[in-house]
This record gives sequence, structure tokens and C-alpha cells, in this order.
Amino acid sequence: MIPGLLISAPASGTGKTTVTLGLLAALRARGVTVQPFKGGPDYIDPAFHSRASGRASFNLDSWAMPKARLTAMLAQADGADLILAEGSMGLFDGVAKPGEAGSGASADIAALMGWPVVLVLDVGGQAQSAAAVALGFAAMRADVTLAGVVLNRVASPRHEALVRAGMETAGIRVFGALPRNPDITLPERHLGLVQAEETPELDAILARAGAFIAQHLDLDALQVVAATTATAGPAQPFPPPGQRIALARDAAFSFVYPHVLAAWRQAGAEVLPFSPLADEAPDDSADCAWLPGGYPELHAGQIAAATRFRTGLRRFAQTRPVHGECGGYMAMGAALIDKDGARHEMAGLLGLVTSYAKRKMHLGYRAATLTAPMPGFAAGQRLRGHEFHYSTILEQPDAPLASVTDATENAVPETGSLRRFDGGGVATGTYFHLIGPAT
Repeated sequence: MIPGLLISAPASGTGKTTVTLGLLAALRARGVTVQPFKGGPDYIDPAFHSRASGRASFNLDSWAMPKARLTAMLAQADGADLILAEGSMGLFDGVAKPGEAGSGASADIAALMGWPVVLVLDVGGQAQSAAAVALGFAAMRADVTLAGVVLNRVASPRHEALVRAGMETAGIRVFGALPRNPDITLPERHLGLVQAEETPELDAILARAGAFIAQHLDLDALQVVAATTATAGPAQPFPPPGQRIALARDAAFSFVYPHVLAAWRQAGAEVLPFSPLADEAPDDSADCAWLPGGYPELHAGQIAAATRFRTGLRRFAQTRPVHGECGGYMAMGAALIDKDGARHEMAGLLGLVTSYAKRKMHLGYRAATLTAPMPGFAAGQRLRGHEFHYSTILEQPDAPLASVTDATENAVPETGSLRRFDGGGVATGTYFHLIGPAT
């Protein structure tokens, strides 16, 4: 069994991603082979993990994934010396109605895998009181072990001494203290960090983060406290949408979970990337096209002008299945209205019209029961996914694809779309990003 740690925090915005990336870079520089994981439905951070560690990072989600799929994911760590998982939100934050393996909280993953938790604490504006926060986290769940804390945004040596004194009194181990450092800040946009492939200075930032973490944290101690109780389970089938999958892949279409691509390939499927922004059509040898989410709203004019892409996709869909998720779903529609109110024509496979003119956040887990087949899944199949976008539907004239609820089993109006073509092809789309089958 490969030992592991879960890096978490009391809340979002405390610096756990920076700490995780710095640890990955610092340990890699030491010659340690580290396997990264990301808790929750995040499709941006794993790409940063991969750049820092040199290994593909995978999501672990206790609401959307059954226990068997979670333990099967441990096989991705074969050959690693250490597992480093980054949690999402606060350590115990999840939904009110748990799934099979938990509520989506990072604590569920720590408990299932037996990974001790390293808590990143933003101690700005407090001193000894930070120890009370750490004590509360240590006592919250008996099945979750708090290995210790990393003190972040420490203002001065005097501030650090006061916080450390409180931790010593409380019996909480401190693995190090990090002063504020604007040189390792990562750029952000409305759905989170700017994507790794869009950050040309990323390697330099990661190098600085690694050196910063190595200077201020006790890497030896962190490696010593790493532990696990779980073993890798058998692989869980995840049917690919086809044997040759044309996958839209560029700055506008990049939100696909790494575990989904890995499962397709493990099932023997071949993935054939193409770029709509480069005006490329799906490979004609493919038997399915898949358009993942991303940022089509930032490239709407370029997509509308990509006549080879739009014509080729429409021709492809006449005889074969095409599926889109979120941004890919919008690009398959009739039009996209940007934030300035300008209308941009999309591929027209569906009658969907979406708009960013009035931003409204849609966020949360989704449980779907298919009312019709979609690529890879039959009608009646139960799926789990996650929705996160700011666009709204203005028109949706096509047949619904699924019955969709949120994590508390309340109906969601974004049911997805379905349209069939005379040549035997079918266009389907959902606003949620597929995480996997419900069982």
C-alpha cells in the first residue's frame, strides 16, 4: 500500500491549492514520485497537479462515485512513493443527502483511504485562537486523523511564535509556517483558476512554489506521517461512447475529467482530439464525437466563424452520435448570446439557445436517469455528474434527454436535449459534466 496525505482546509480560499502544488514540485525535486488526486468535481486543478508532479491527477468524489470506484482509482498510484490528495472546499463540507460513499466531503475520502489530513490554516488576523480551529477539526470525526497543520499567511516572526504557542498548548503539530508570497499567485477567472495550458508562466510559478515550500515546511516529517489503510480494488467498467472517439480539445473545450478519459482508454477506445478553435472537424473515421465543457463564451465569435468545424460536425451528426457537456452542449445549439448581448451562431445540431447576458450561477451535483440512450449508456441508466456554469437557457425546443435532480432529489429543469437525424445519427447534450454511472 502506498502511503498518502490529504491536504485540506477549513474553507475555500485558504491556500491549499498553492500548498499542494508547492509540495508536489518540492517532493518531485527531491526525487520522490508523487501521485496526485483531487477531491470533488474539479476539472481544472488536476491539470496543475500533473504539471507539478509529472503524473496524471485524478478526481475522487464520495457523492458521485461508489466506494468500489474510489478504491479502484488507487491503481493509478502504481509506481509512486507517495499519494498527495488535495481536498475541495472545507474538510467537512458536502451535501445534505449523502451518496453511497459519502456527502462529497474531503473527510469522506480521508476516512475511506486512511489518509491523515494536513490542514492549511489561514492565520491572518488571529494568533493563539487558530489552535481552537485546529482542535475542532481534530475532534469532528473519529474516523478522520488530523496529522497537523500548515500555517499560511503568517505576518511576522512574532505572529508565527504566537500561533505556534497556541498549537503547542493544544497538542497540534505544526509542519511549517508560510509568509505571504505574491510571487506564487495563480491567475483566476469566473470558474476558478485560469487553465494550466493557458498559463505560460506556470512552470516558473511551480518552481518558485516548490522552493518556497521546501524552505518553510518540514518535508521529511510530512513523508513520515503519511499513511493508508485502503488497497486498490478491481477496475470498474465505464463504457466508452464509441471505439474511436473524436474529442473536442482546446482552450474552449477542455473540461473533461481525467478518470473518464482513462476509463475510455482502458476499455480499448481510441481518443482522436480535434480543435474547433482551429476550425477542425471531427475525424471522419470516428464513430462518436464528444464535446466537453470549457469556455465557449470566451471564444463565441471564433466558434461562429469556424465554418469547417460547424459544417463538419453537422455532417458527422447525420449518421453518428454527437454528445456535448455544458460548454460543448451550448456549442451544439442554435446560438450563444455573449455577456454583451451579441448573438453568435453555433453548430445548430440542437435548437438550444443560451445566454450570458444575465449571469446566474448554476452549481451542484446532478443525478440523472436517462429517458433515451446517449453515447455509452442505454435508456434507464442512472448517472451522476456536476453542474457549474453562469449561462441560462433561452430556448430548448428539443426532447429532454433525462430526468435530472440535485443532490437533495429536487427536480432540476436542465434536463438535457435529444435530436435524431434521418441518417441514423443523434445529437445529445447535458449541462452536467458526467462523472460516472451511479453504481
